Amino acid sequence: MAARRIRPTRPLAPHGLPGHLVGFVEALRGAGISVGPSETVDAGRVMATLGLADRDVLREGIACAVLRRPDHRDTYDAMFDLWFPAALGARAVVLDDESGEGSGDQSLPDDDVEAMRQMLLDLLTENPDLADMDERLVAMIARIVEAYGKYSSSRGPSFSSYQALKAMALDELEGKLLAGLLAPYGDEPTPTQEQIAKALAAQRITQLRKMVDAETKRRTAEQLGRDHVQMYGIPQLSENVEFLRASGEQLRQMQRVVAPLARTLATRLAARRRRSRAGTIDLRKTLRKSMSTGGVPIDVVLAKPRPARPELVVLCDVSGSVAGFSHFTLLLVHALRQQFSRVRVFAFIDTTDEVTHMFGPEADLAVAIQRITREAGVYSRDGHSDYGNAFVSFLQAHPNALSPRSSLLVLGDGRTNYRDPAIDVLADMVTASRHAHWLNPEPKHLWGSGDSAVPRYQDVIPMHECRSAKQLAAVIDQLLPV
Repeated sequence: MAARRIRPTRPLAPHGLPGHLVGFVEALRGAGISVGPSETVDAGRVMATLGLADRDVLREGIACAVLRRPDHRDTYDAMFDLWFPAALGARAVVLDDESGEGSGDQSLPDDDVEAMRQMLLDLLTENPDLADMDERLVAMIARIVEAYGKYSSSRGPSFSSYQALKAMALDELEGKLLAGLLAPYGDEPTPTQEQIAKALAAQRITQLRKMVDAETKRRTAEQLGRDHVQMYGIPQLSENVEFLRASGEQLRQMQRVVAPLARTLATRLAARRRRSRAGTIDLRKTLRKSMSTGGVPIDVVLAKPRPARPELVVLCDVSGSVAGFSHFTLLLVHALRQQFSRVRVFAFIDTTDEVTHMFGPEADLAVAIQRITREAGVYSRDGHSDYGNAFVSFLQAHPNALSPRSSLLVLGDGRTNYRDPAIDVLADMVTASRHAHWLNPEPKHLWGSGDSAVPRYQDVIPMHECRSAKQLAAVIDQLLPV
């Protein structure tokens, strides 16, 4: 028996390496990573200098050339694995020396599941650092994906990481791995030793999941094409994740982009204010001054600019359905508080309460957001969203909160649980304010469906779709006072 590597059924780079690199850059742009022409040229120079011999070195080199932000790294790595795969097919095909033909099915038989799990446990034990894994573990994972992750779809053969992971029985595997890590400490390990062993076991299982996921995506891309995996299997950038679909971990990652977004918005606002500081031409004074020069306006008189630093009043729904969106927006508003003369924050579920004191300059924002639902009087009825009662209670408790110097910002999805939306009360609030806007995290095509009162609210206040951090930043950029 002999082994040789599979040859691809079609060339991986039909347009040569330069064309392949350009395609990779276009895929990064499609995922939301900004890569300019100069970065593309730099990436080409990196590839020419480093070569293709060491894939990890090439990954780091191109990353240095095209990435500007560290939070884009996960998306870049997943895209790199698609365009520069670690292997082809099942990695190796066993051939018969006499016939030269493939020996056939190389998958693991069903009765070898327990043996496979034991081999996997041994390999995990022998590889304390999976980042420096040996080829046996890589080959084992490839065989598991081939044997247990393969299935037939309408578009042909494909691979499922769920099926492969199910066959591996990771919970049982983690328990055995933990027992092996604790064995050197005897029957009564210390709490510290137990904690360290549990952390190590969980870390190795997490790394194993990532390896199976990467192998599954690689095989799927070969069968169904890179575009299919890019559409469903590439992690989104934090700023492109929709608030209403974000997981807890994604929301935590999104909070890391608040500071960069705030800096970008503040820089743009400062530039706009510098341009507006020159003022517009005061035609009357210019013509009057031109009388001394025979009516020729040699000296142009500019009107004195009136800087606008209004008060900002934020009214936000903190119920479970939109809590992530409201919390992120509050973080962004807090970062931009210096652009306003005063910021007041009001939270509600079915009743409105002021929470401005929780967002002081030195406040821990994560703690402040947690305090809102615990300490603020945001519900007095059944704890379900009631925009109508929230607006009424706001005006009753704070009748002078809005003035001609105020900008009103309402955050929420406008779903009233089929209760009175109090349109007339909101109209009075809008009339009392200098500016008023509503930011809605729901997609536009859902506005007005079910218990959504958005179409009625749109009659009295401008409504803006803000499904992601990127979209939210663009809207706030337009609404910031100059």
